[in-house]
Amino acid sequence: MITLLSYKIDSDGVLHMNKLKETSSVNGLIKDDTTKVIETELVDAMPASTDFDALAEKAISRRGFLGTCVGLGAGAFVMGMTSSFPMSALAKASSRMSFDAVATNSLDTVTVPKGYSWQVVASWGDPLWSKGVEFNHASRGTGASQELAFGDNNDGMALFTKGDKNILAVNNEYVNRKIFHGNRASGVPENADDVRKSKAGHGVTVMEVTNRKGQWSIVKDSSYNRRITADTTMELTGPARGHALLKTSADPKGVESKGTWNNCGNGRTPWGTYLACEENFNGYFSSSDEKYAPSPELKRYGVKNKDRGYGWSMTDERFDISKNPNEPNRAGYIVEIDPMDPKSTPKKRTALGRFKHENAEVIVADNGHVVVYLGDDERGEFLYKFVSKNKYKKGGDNTNLLEEGDLYVAKFYDGGKGQWLALTPKTTGMATQAEICIHTRIAASAVGATTMDRPEWVAAHPNKAEVYCALTNNKNRGKKPNAGGDATPAGGPNPRNVNNYGQIVRWQEANSDHTADEFTWDLFVMAGNPTVHKDVYAGSENIDAGNMFNSPDGIAFDKHGMLWIQTDGKYSNKGDFAGQGNNQMLAGDPETGEIRRFMVGPKECEVTGITWSADAKTMFIGIQHPGEKGNSHFPGGGNSVPRSSVIAITKDDGGYIG
Repeated sequence: MITLLSYKIDSDGVLHMNKLKETSSVNGLIKDDTTKVIETELVDAMPASTDFDALAEKAISRRGFLGTCVGLGAGAFVMGMTSSFPMSALAKASSRMSFDAVATNSLDTVTVPKGYSWQVVASWGDPLWSKGVEFNHASRGTGASQELAFGDNNDGMALFTKGDKNILAVNNEYVNRKIFHGNRASGVPENADDVRKSKAGHGVTVMEVTNRKGQWSIVKDSSYNRRITADTTMELTGPARGHALLKTSADPKGVESKGTWNNCGNGRTPWGTYLACEENFNGYFSSSDEKYAPSPELKRYGVKNKDRGYGWSMTDERFDISKNPNEPNRAGYIVEIDPMDPKSTPKKRTALGRFKHENAEVIVADNGHVVVYLGDDERGEFLYKFVSKNKYKKGGDNTNLLEEGDLYVAKFYDGGKGQWLALTPKTTGMATQAEICIHTRIAASAVGATTMDRPEWVAAHPNKAEVYCALTNNKNRGKKPNAGGDATPAGGPNPRNVNNYGQIVRWQEANSDHTADEFTWDLFVMAGNPTVHKDVYAGSENIDAGNMFNSPDGIAFDKHGMLWIQTDGKYSNKGDFAGQGNNQMLAGDPETGEIRRFMVGPKECEVTGITWSADAKTMFIGIQHPGEKGNSHFPGGGNSVPRSSVIAITKDDGGYIG
């Protein structure tokens, strides 16, 4: 016998349940007179608006419980007992997670739950072809060897299959200069070959991988293997193609762009292509003229007269803004790559806007239009949505779906409502759509979009029109405006000043339509440290001493609707971050709010990038910049050079992961 209950949440966030009726079965949504009463009570229990500054600690559990009830059936909650208990007890009682939580640590290795194992698939410098050479720990390789090898600092990735072939596309975001050029006393490139090597360490690696006797490895000399670097020719497409701001002396037509670099998160399309996302492209440009004054538009994107130590302008004038001021306008886009065709030309899709792209979450809406959710990863920047002009045709030609469409930016209101604001010449005051696609940040500021706490990865729930975005942190929240002068007050989905912990916002599109103009939102979790703080910096109610973390970054759903959360935060393990150890990966259940730690990475790394094998029995994860401060020897151990790597995690009993 199942007991049907109503509930009320008191001012302390405690759940009180009352028995209403008993029934022998509940099939899907309960549709009777009693349920209507419960639905009314649920609506009445929610305040009309939520002040996140005052109620942050309580609102998360209240909203989280509403999500649980809705998932179980139109606001009806089903249990076999009446009780009063907090949310955490509910989560534990209804867990869908089949692994034991891993404790935090500061070890120089990967830690996974009992019953799971991990292995290295590929590390920086591993050759993709037989003519390449094995990684040299003394020289760290040459320009020629790096062009034939897996790049550095792997980030977003996706696995594609064709028959029995497994093709892994992986971003190589940047290079750890002091490690990458560790053969130089200066720790920076000193000659032309150093620059050549650095450029080749960036971009995208496409490689075939195989599983032989339980060990995943690179298939050398595969016809699919390919390195896409900062020197690879690309096509500019969409509204900005041919615009004056994209024309240079090397490309007077403004239709081609050379190279891609600082590719962070990724996306994949239903038609089988890979999306690499250009993020901190600005740090590679410099000026040979010290008196050169970058334009306000360049400054908005962080382009300065000095680069971040890459020195590419030493050998390549396109990175000298005093000589080529339009060159930065040709970076900061989504790059579409066909991993199954090594001879194809990558395409920069300007219709999706230009900013510091984190990832690209691609959805086919019920009406057939393709929707792409996009975050701009900088303090106080914005969250975007692209809706294709044309519709997806299953089995048809979809190669140009990202060529045309409408671009929107998010406006969040207190009280849990939001709106997608169209970026058009009329709404922004800008002359053309091409200018909007080149200076997208300026367009978003013009319409008054909500400044966010560094929008990182976006992930869409596989079974409903619900979308999540990791807001990793923002030390400037409430202290200073963003680069465009937009104010950044605490409130809405960014409720804490000087936000060093981060949070994950989620929203439901109106009428379950991904192309809708309106949405409702709440916070799935606010990260924090309850062992140090007792206020909002302790985190939301689904955070405790056993699962705390900071700076959520990469997020992705598995096919069962479990949200995997990867972190790129502080690993000092002291002060505000005491007890949090190395960066990690956790699993979160959107239905209950439960969060449980699955993996801890090695010292000084970021855990980023996630994809699964076709049979869902292997999870591929990225370990980026281990030992970025010189205190790791992962994965080789001993006195070996630390190397960013892709690892594979499997279950010892051969079962499914996600």
